[in-house]
Amino acid sequence: MPPAHPAAAPAAHANNFDLLRLVAALSVIFSHSFLISAGTQSNEPLVVFTRNQCPLGLVGVFVFFVISGYLVTDSWCRAPRPGGFALRRAARIYPGLVANGLVLALVLGPIVTSLPVAAYLADPGLRDFLGEYATLWPGPLALPGVLFAKTTVGLLVNGSFWTLRFEVYMYLMVLVLGLVRGLRLSVAAGLLALGIAAIWWDQDHSLLWLGDLRGWLWMLSHFAAGMVMYFLCRRVPFRWYAALLAVAFVVLIARVGHQFITLFALPGGYLTIYAATRYWPRLDYARHVGDLSYGLYIYGWPCEEFVMWLSGGRAAWWQVFLGGLALAVPLAWLSWHAIEKWPLGWVRARRRPAVAAPALADPAAGS
Repeated sequence: MPPAHPAAAPAAHANNFDLLRLVAALSVIFSHSFLISAGTQSNEPLVVFTRNQCPLGLVGVFVFFVISGYLVTDSWCRAPRPGGFALRRAARIYPGLVANGLVLALVLGPIVTSLPVAAYLADPGLRDFLGEYATLWPGPLALPGVLFAKTTVGLLVNGSFWTLRFEVYMYLMVLVLGLVRGLRLSVAAGLLALGIAAIWWDQDHSLLWLGDLRGWLWMLSHFAAGMVMYFLCRRVPFRWYAALLAVAFVVLIARVGHQFITLFALPGGYLTIYAATRYWPRLDYARHVGDLSYGLYIYGWPCEEFVMWLSGGRAAWWQVFLGGLALAVPLAWLSWHAIEKWPLGWVRARRRPAVAAPALADPAAGS
Protein backbone atom coordinates (compact mmCIF):
# COMPACT_ATOMS: atom_id res chain seq x y z
CA MET A 1 0.00 0.00 0.00
CA PRO A 2 1.49 3.39 -0.98
CA PRO A 3 2.01 6.14 1.56
CA ALA A 4 -1.20 8.06 1.94
CA HIS A 5 0.09 11.59 2.38
CA PRO A 6 3.14 13.59 3.38
CA ALA A 7 4.10 12.98 6.97
CA ALA A 8 3.93 16.69 7.66
CA ALA A 9 0.20 16.85 7.00
CA PRO A 10 -1.13 18.50 10.16
CA ALA A 11 -4.82 17.61 10.01
CA ALA A 12 -7.75 16.90 7.75
CA HIS A 13 -8.57 19.82 5.43
CA ALA A 14 -5.36 21.66 6.37
CA ASN A 15 -4.49 22.10 2.72
CA ASN A 16 -5.19 24.25 -0.31
CA PHE A 17 -7.09 21.76 -2.45
CA ASP A 18 -10.34 23.74 -2.21
CA LEU A 19 -8.50 26.97 -3.01
CA LEU A 20 -6.74 25.44 -6.05
CA ARG A 21 -10.00 24.09 -7.40
CA LEU A 22 -11.58 27.53 -6.96
CA VAL A 23 -8.71 29.19 -8.84
CA ALA A 24 -8.99 26.60 -11.61
CA ALA A 25 -12.74 27.20 -11.95
CA LEU A 26 -12.27 30.97 -12.05
CA SER A 27 -9.57 30.62 -14.70
CA VAL A 28 -11.97 28.63 -16.86
CA ILE A 29 -14.68 31.29 -16.53
CA PHE A 30 -12.18 34.09 -17.25
CA SER A 31 -10.83 32.33 -20.33
CA HIS A 32 -14.29 31.52 -21.67
CA SER A 33 -15.32 35.17 -21.47
CA PHE A 34 -13.08 35.92 -24.46
CA LEU A 35 -14.49 33.03 -26.48
CA ILE A 36 -18.12 33.79 -25.64
CA SER A 37 -17.87 37.53 -26.32
CA ALA A 38 -15.88 37.37 -29.58
CA GLY A 39 -16.17 33.79 -30.78
CA THR A 40 -12.39 33.42 -30.52
CA GLN A 41 -9.73 33.29 -27.81
CA SER A 42 -6.99 34.84 -29.90
CA ASN A 43 -6.71 37.80 -27.50
CA GLU A 44 -6.89 35.76 -24.31
CA PRO A 45 -3.74 36.53 -22.22
CA LEU A 46 -2.31 33.00 -22.01
CA VAL A 47 -3.02 32.38 -25.69
CA VAL A 48 -0.97 35.48 -26.46
CA PHE A 49 1.78 34.57 -23.97
CA THR A 50 2.11 31.00 -25.24
CA ARG A 51 2.04 32.14 -28.87
CA ASN A 52 -1.32 30.60 -29.64
CA GLN A 53 -0.62 27.30 -27.90
CA CYS A 54 -3.05 27.14 -25.00
CA PRO A 55 -5.83 29.18 -23.32
CA LEU A 56 -5.89 29.70 -19.56
CA GLY A 57 -9.15 27.78 -19.26
CA LEU A 58 -7.52 24.61 -20.55
CA VAL A 59 -4.75 24.99 -17.97
CA GLY A 60 -7.50 25.27 -15.35
CA VAL A 61 -8.93 21.97 -16.62
CA PHE A 62 -5.48 20.39 -16.43
CA VAL A 63 -5.17 21.52 -12.80
CA PHE A 64 -8.55 19.94 -12.04
CA PHE A 65 -7.36 16.65 -13.52
CA VAL A 66 -4.06 16.71 -11.61
CA ILE A 67 -5.92 17.25 -8.33
CA SER A 68 -8.42 14.58 -9.24
CA GLY A 69 -5.67 12.08 -10.05
CA TYR A 70 -4.13 12.67 -6.64
CA LEU A 71 -7.32 12.56 -4.58
CA VAL A 72 -9.12 9.78 -6.45
CA THR A 73 -6.07 7.53 -6.19
CA ASP A 74 -6.02 8.31 -2.47
CA SER A 75 -9.72 7.50 -2.28
CA TRP A 76 -9.21 3.98 -3.61
CA CYS A 77 -6.05 3.30 -1.60
CA ARG A 78 -7.76 4.30 1.65
CA ALA A 79 -10.90 2.26 1.03
CA PRO A 80 -10.39 -0.24 -1.83
CA ARG A 81 -14.01 -1.32 -2.10
CA PRO A 82 -15.56 -1.04 -5.58
CA GLY A 83 -19.08 -0.22 -4.40
CA GLY A 84 -18.00 2.48 -1.99
CA PHE A 85 -15.56 3.96 -4.49
CA ALA A 86 -18.22 4.17 -7.21
CA LEU A 87 -20.68 5.70 -4.75
CA ARG A 88 -18.21 8.40 -3.71
CA ARG A 89 -17.47 9.29 -7.30
CA ALA A 90 -21.14 9.39 -8.26
CA ALA A 91 -21.93 11.57 -5.24
CA ARG A 92 -19.32 14.06 -6.38
CA ILE A 93 -20.45 14.32 -10.01
CA TYR A 94 -24.15 13.62 -10.38
CA PRO A 95 -26.30 15.41 -7.77
CA GLY A 96 -25.06 18.89 -8.68
CA LEU A 97 -25.01 18.00 -12.37
CA VAL A 98 -28.61 16.76 -12.43
CA ALA A 99 -29.79 20.01 -10.87
CA ASN A 100 -27.63 21.97 -13.31
CA GLY A 101 -29.12 20.17 -16.31
CA LEU A 102 -32.67 20.81 -15.10
CA VAL A 103 -31.97 24.50 -14.48
CA LEU A 104 -30.54 24.91 -17.97
CA ALA A 105 -33.34 22.96 -19.66
CA LEU A 106 -36.33 24.24 -17.68
CA VAL A 107 -35.29 27.74 -16.60
CA LEU A 108 -32.61 29.15 -18.90
CA GLY A 109 -33.93 27.51 -22.08
CA PRO A 110 -37.51 28.84 -21.85
CA ILE A 111 -36.18 32.36 -21.18
CA VAL A 112 -33.81 32.46 -24.15
CA THR A 113 -35.56 30.29 -26.74
CA SER A 114 -37.15 31.89 -29.79
CA LEU A 115 -39.89 29.23 -29.67
CA PRO A 116 -43.17 29.56 -27.76
CA VAL A 117 -42.74 27.94 -24.37
CA ALA A 118 -45.23 25.15 -25.14
CA ALA A 119 -43.41 24.35 -28.39
CA TYR A 120 -40.07 24.45 -26.60
CA LEU A 121 -41.22 22.00 -23.92
CA ALA A 122 -42.69 19.67 -26.55
CA ASP A 123 -39.64 19.76 -28.82
CA PRO A 124 -37.74 16.41 -29.01
CA GLY A 125 -34.51 18.40 -28.73
CA LEU A 126 -35.28 19.10 -25.08
CA ARG A 127 -35.53 15.38 -24.33
CA ASP A 128 -32.33 14.79 -26.29
CA PHE A 129 -30.54 17.48 -24.27
CA LEU A 130 -31.57 15.92 -20.96
CA GLY A 131 -30.48 12.49 -22.17
CA GLU A 132 -27.13 13.85 -23.30
CA TYR A 133 -26.63 15.54 -19.95
CA ALA A 134 -27.48 12.37 -18.03
CA THR A 135 -25.04 10.29 -20.10
CA LEU A 136 -22.30 12.96 -20.01
CA TRP A 137 -22.22 13.21 -23.80
CA PRO A 138 -19.34 15.64 -24.46
CA GLY A 139 -21.32 17.83 -26.84
CA PRO A 140 -21.82 20.21 -28.44
CA LEU A 141 -24.98 20.71 -26.37
CA ALA A 142 -27.86 22.80 -27.67
CA LEU A 143 -31.45 23.55 -26.65
CA PRO A 144 -34.39 24.04 -29.03
CA GLY A 145 -34.49 27.58 -30.40
CA VAL A 146 -31.72 28.79 -28.08
CA LEU A 147 -29.17 31.11 -29.64
CA PHE A 148 -27.30 33.32 -27.20
CA ALA A 149 -25.41 35.37 -29.79
CA LYS A 150 -24.32 35.16 -33.41
CA THR A 151 -20.84 33.88 -32.63
CA THR A 152 -19.04 30.61 -33.23
CA VAL A 153 -20.20 29.36 -29.81
CA GLY A 154 -23.57 31.11 -29.59
CA LEU A 155 -25.50 27.83 -29.73
CA LEU A 156 -23.52 26.07 -26.99
CA VAL A 157 -25.42 25.78 -23.72
CA ASN A 158 -22.50 24.56 -21.61
CA GLY A 159 -19.04 24.58 -23.16
CA SER A 160 -17.44 23.33 -19.92
CA PHE A 161 -19.46 20.12 -19.80
CA TRP A 162 -17.28 18.10 -22.18
CA THR A 163 -14.60 17.30 -19.60
CA LEU A 164 -16.92 15.44 -17.22
CA ARG A 165 -17.18 12.31 -19.36
CA PHE A 166 -13.39 12.02 -19.43
CA GLU A 167 -13.26 12.61 -15.68
CA VAL A 168 -15.57 9.61 -15.23
CA TYR A 169 -13.36 7.58 -17.57
CA MET A 170 -10.47 8.33 -15.21
CA TYR A 171 -12.54 7.07 -12.28
CA LEU A 172 -13.21 3.84 -14.16
CA MET A 173 -9.51 3.52 -14.92
CA VAL A 174 -8.59 3.84 -11.24
CA LEU A 175 -11.30 1.31 -10.33
CA VAL A 176 -10.01 -1.24 -12.83
CA LEU A 177 -6.40 -0.71 -11.81
CA GLY A 178 -7.38 -1.08 -8.18
CA LEU A 179 -9.23 -4.33 -8.83
CA VAL A 180 -6.29 -5.88 -10.72
CA ARG A 181 -3.76 -4.56 -8.17
CA GLY A 182 -2.19 -2.32 -10.77
CA LEU A 183 -2.50 0.93 -8.87
CA ARG A 184 1.18 1.61 -8.31
CA LEU A 185 3.88 4.13 -9.22
CA SER A 186 5.23 2.25 -12.22
CA VAL A 187 1.79 2.02 -13.83
CA ALA A 188 1.02 5.67 -13.10
CA ALA A 189 4.34 6.70 -14.67
CA GLY A 190 3.54 4.60 -17.73
CA LEU A 191 0.14 6.28 -18.06
CA LEU A 192 1.82 9.68 -17.76
CA ALA A 193 4.20 8.77 -20.59
CA LEU A 194 1.31 7.41 -22.68
CA GLY A 195 -0.68 10.61 -22.25
CA ILE A 196 2.26 12.81 -23.23
CA ALA A 197 2.98 10.64 -26.27
CA ALA A 198 -0.68 10.72 -27.33
CA ILE A 199 -0.86 14.53 -27.26
CA TRP A 200 2.39 14.78 -29.21
CA TRP A 201 1.19 12.25 -31.77
CA ASP A 202 -2.22 13.93 -32.15
CA GLN A 203 -0.93 17.39 -33.03
CA ASP A 204 -1.98 16.79 -36.64
CA HIS A 205 -5.26 15.14 -35.48
CA SER A 206 -3.96 11.66 -36.19
CA LEU A 207 -6.11 10.17 -33.42
CA LEU A 208 -9.51 11.48 -34.52
CA TRP A 209 -10.53 7.94 -35.40
CA LEU A 210 -10.40 7.00 -31.70
CA GLY A 211 -13.49 9.07 -30.88
CA ASP A 212 -14.06 9.38 -27.12
CA LEU A 213 -10.81 7.59 -26.39
CA ARG A 214 -8.97 10.51 -27.99
CA GLY A 215 -10.38 12.94 -25.40
CA TRP A 216 -9.46 10.54 -22.61
CA LEU A 217 -5.89 10.36 -23.90
CA TRP A 218 -5.65 14.17 -23.99
CA MET A 219 -6.55 14.36 -20.31
CA LEU A 220 -4.61 11.26 -19.27
CA SER A 221 -1.17 12.79 -18.71
CA HIS A 222 -2.55 15.36 -16.27
CA PHE A 223 -4.62 12.89 -14.27
CA ALA A 224 -1.67 10.48 -14.26
CA ALA A 225 0.62 13.30 -13.08
CA GLY A 226 -1.60 13.59 -10.01
CA MET A 227 -1.39 9.82 -9.51
CA VAL A 228 2.40 9.93 -9.78
CA MET A 229 2.59 12.77 -7.26
CA TYR A 230 0.42 10.75 -4.87
CA PHE A 231 2.83 7.82 -4.97
CA LEU A 232 5.87 10.10 -4.69
CA CYS A 233 4.50 12.49 -2.07
CA ARG A 234 6.85 11.24 0.66
CA ARG A 235 9.84 10.88 -1.63
CA VAL A 236 9.78 14.12 -3.61
CA PRO A 237 10.83 17.26 -1.72
CA PHE A 238 8.20 19.99 -1.82
CA ARG A 239 10.51 22.99 -1.70
CA TRP A 240 10.12 26.55 -2.91
CA TYR A 241 13.22 26.37 -5.09
CA ALA A 242 11.90 23.22 -6.83
CA ALA A 243 8.62 25.05 -7.42
CA LEU A 244 10.53 27.96 -8.96
CA LEU A 245 12.31 25.55 -11.29
CA ALA A 246 8.94 24.13 -12.30
CA VAL A 247 7.65 27.66 -12.98
CA ALA A 248 10.73 28.32 -15.11
CA PHE A 249 10.00 25.14 -17.05
CA VAL A 250 6.41 26.28 -17.66
CA VAL A 251 7.65 29.65 -18.95
CA LEU A 252 10.22 27.92 -21.17
CA ILE A 253 7.71 25.61 -22.88
CA ALA A 254 5.30 28.55 -23.21
CA ARG A 255 7.81 30.64 -25.13
CA VAL A 256 9.99 28.09 -26.91
CA GLY A 257 8.70 25.50 -29.36
CA HIS A 258 5.12 24.33 -29.60
CA GLN A 259 4.85 21.66 -26.89
CA PHE A 260 3.20 23.55 -24.02
CA ILE A 261 0.14 21.28 -23.81
CA THR A 262 2.24 18.18 -24.48
CA LEU A 263 4.66 18.82 -21.60
CA PHE A 264 2.61 20.84 -19.13
CA ALA A 265 1.75 17.79 -17.01
CA LEU A 266 5.38 17.44 -15.88
CA PRO A 267 5.91 20.84 -14.20
CA GLY A 268 2.16 21.42 -13.79
CA GLY A 269 1.70 18.23 -11.81
CA TYR A 270 4.42 19.18 -9.36
CA LEU A 271 3.30 22.80 -9.02
CA THR A 272 -0.34 21.86 -8.48
CA ILE A 273 0.35 19.36 -5.71
CA TYR A 274 3.05 21.59 -4.20
CA ALA A 275 0.52 24.42 -3.86
CA ALA A 276 -2.34 22.11 -2.83
CA THR A 277 -0.41 20.46 -0.02
CA ARG A 278 0.54 23.79 1.56
CA TYR A 279 -1.94 25.44 3.90
CA TRP A 280 -2.75 29.13 3.96
CA PRO A 281 -5.51 29.48 6.59
CA ARG A 282 -6.53 32.99 5.51
CA LEU A 283 -7.29 31.69 2.01
CA ASP A 284 -9.30 28.70 3.20
CA TYR A 285 -12.52 30.19 1.86
CA ALA A 286 -14.44 26.88 1.89
CA ARG A 287 -14.56 26.92 5.70
CA HIS A 288 -16.81 29.96 5.47
CA VAL A 289 -18.88 29.59 2.30
CA GLY A 290 -18.46 25.96 1.19
CA ASP A 291 -16.72 24.40 -1.80
CA LEU A 292 -17.97 26.45 -4.76
CA SER A 293 -15.57 25.17 -7.42
CA TYR A 294 -17.77 22.52 -9.03
CA GLY A 295 -20.81 24.78 -9.08
CA LEU A 296 -18.79 27.58 -10.65
CA TYR A 297 -17.45 25.19 -13.25
CA ILE A 298 -20.84 23.87 -14.40
CA TYR A 299 -22.73 27.20 -14.13
CA GLY A 300 -20.00 29.55 -15.37
CA TRP A 301 -20.43 29.07 -19.12
CA PRO A 302 -24.27 29.21 -19.15
CA CYS A 303 -24.22 32.35 -17.00
CA GLU A 304 -21.73 34.03 -19.33
CA GLU A 305 -23.82 33.06 -22.36
CA PHE A 306 -26.88 34.51 -20.63
CA VAL A 307 -25.06 37.81 -20.09
CA MET A 308 -24.14 37.80 -23.77
CA TRP A 309 -27.80 37.23 -24.68
CA LEU A 310 -28.97 40.01 -22.37
CA SER A 311 -26.53 42.39 -24.08
CA GLY A 312 -27.86 41.53 -27.51
CA GLY A 313 -24.55 39.92 -28.39
CA ARG A 314 -22.55 43.10 -27.81
CA ALA A 315 -20.94 42.57 -24.40
CA ALA A 316 -17.16 42.89 -24.10
CA TRP A 317 -15.15 40.09 -22.53
CA TRP A 318 -14.87 41.84 -19.17
CA GLN A 319 -18.63 42.41 -19.05
CA VAL A 320 -19.24 38.76 -19.87
CA PHE A 321 -16.74 37.70 -17.19
CA LEU A 322 -17.97 39.94 -14.38
CA GLY A 323 -21.64 39.54 -15.23
CA GLY A 324 -21.33 35.79 -15.57
CA LEU A 325 -19.46 35.59 -12.28
CA ALA A 326 -22.13 37.67 -10.53
CA LEU A 327 -24.71 35.09 -11.61
CA ALA A 328 -22.60 31.96 -11.19
CA VAL A 329 -21.38 32.62 -7.63
CA PRO A 330 -24.83 32.57 -5.97
CA LEU A 331 -25.83 29.58 -8.10
CA ALA A 332 -22.66 27.75 -7.03
CA TRP A 333 -23.41 28.63 -3.39
CA LEU A 334 -26.94 27.25 -3.72
CA SER A 335 -25.65 24.17 -5.53
CA TRP A 336 -23.23 23.39 -2.71
CA HIS A 337 -25.49 24.11 0.25
CA ALA A 338 -28.76 22.80 -1.17
CA ILE A 339 -27.50 19.82 -3.15
CA GLU A 340 -23.83 18.83 -3.35
CA LYS A 341 -22.78 18.72 0.29
CA TRP A 342 -25.56 16.39 1.42
CA PRO A 343 -24.70 13.28 -0.62
CA LEU A 344 -21.00 13.95 -0.05
CA GLY A 345 -21.60 14.16 3.69
CA TRP A 346 -23.62 10.94 3.58
CA VAL A 347 -20.96 8.92 1.78
CA ARG A 348 -18.27 10.40 4.03
CA ALA A 349 -20.19 9.34 7.13
CA ARG A 350 -20.70 5.77 5.95
CA ARG A 351 -17.13 5.28 4.68
CA ARG A 352 -14.92 3.11 6.86
CA PRO A 353 -11.33 3.47 5.62
CA ALA A 354 -9.43 0.23 5.13
CA VAL A 355 -6.16 1.93 6.03
CA ALA A 356 -5.64 4.31 8.92
CA ALA A 357 -3.53 7.26 7.82
CA PRO A 358 -3.20 10.96 8.54
CA ALA A 359 -5.62 12.72 6.19
CA LEU A 360 -4.49 15.61 4.08
CA ALA A 361 -7.73 15.97 2.18
CA ASP A 362 -11.08 14.28 2.16
CA PRO A 363 -11.12 12.02 -0.88
CA ALA A 364 -14.90 11.94 -0.92
CA ALA A 365 -14.77 15.62 -1.76
CA GLY A 366 -12.23 15.13 -4.53
CA SER A 367 -13.34 16.14 -8.00
